Amino acid sequence: MQGFARFVRGNYQPSFIHQTQLPIEVDAVKVLENNMSQSNRLGLLGRKVGMMRLFTDDGDAVPVTVVDVSNNRVTQVKTQENDGYVALQVTFGARKASRVTKPQAGHMAKAGVESGEITQEFRVTEETAAQYPAGSSVPATAIFTVGEKVDVQGTSIGKGFAGTIKRHNFRSQRASHGNSRSHNVPGSISMAQDPGRVFPGKKMSGHLGDVTCTTQNLDVIRIDEARQLLLIKGAVPGSAGGFVTVRHAIKAKGAN
Repeated sequence: MQGFARFVRGNYQPSFIHQTQLPIEVDAVKVLENNMSQSNRLGLLGRKVGMMRLFTDDGDAVPVTVVDVSNNRVTQVKTQENDGYVALQVTFGARKASRVTKPQAGHMAKAGVESGEITQEFRVTEETAAQYPAGSSVPATAIFTVGEKVDVQGTSIGKGFAGTIKRHNFRSQRASHGNSRSHNVPGSISMAQDPGRVFPGKKMSGHLGDVTCTTQNLDVIRIDEARQLLLIKGAVPGSAGGFVTVRHAIKAKGAN
């Protein structure tokens, strides 16, 4: 025991202690900034109107999704001094006054804008934040250009409780030759006495759809300045009338 006491009182330092020159809080902030999966540029909020097709000069049909991004307005400017980060808070749409809470109404009145149906923040640089003070509108042509690639985020269409064939692209079993009432069932899940439980994430039947998802690298085919519409090639998540967020593509060549 005396030897152990001398060992404890000595200058022993465990090897697992984290050696760093910066505080732990600063390291954590840097990790979060490096793991951000969204573009550090201003985007737009909008509503999915529906799909149509455009024809090129050669007669080829191009399927496009029409997104209404009209009247995007800035409700608040987040600064490094006051909030610890730089961002623009943007709202879209119009909400009845009876459906707006008093704190939200006061927040919108301070910026001098009408209460919207959806509000979201975009992390931006200080130069971009200086260009859009609270109460200013954000036109589509100031953010996106024709031919640019964008990421569109929305809520996918809910499918309810679905089986494994529809949910996970399983194949059905044999229609005959001894198969009895086991045509569209998943089959064995291989969870017997060992391990005695179902592993998390096992592909089984369950709820399908109604989740937030993003379709990446879609091309902007046309921008209607008069009606503030974006015509984006391909399909975007959600049904007609659903809210979407359009950002600059983060995986496109040369993206920030």
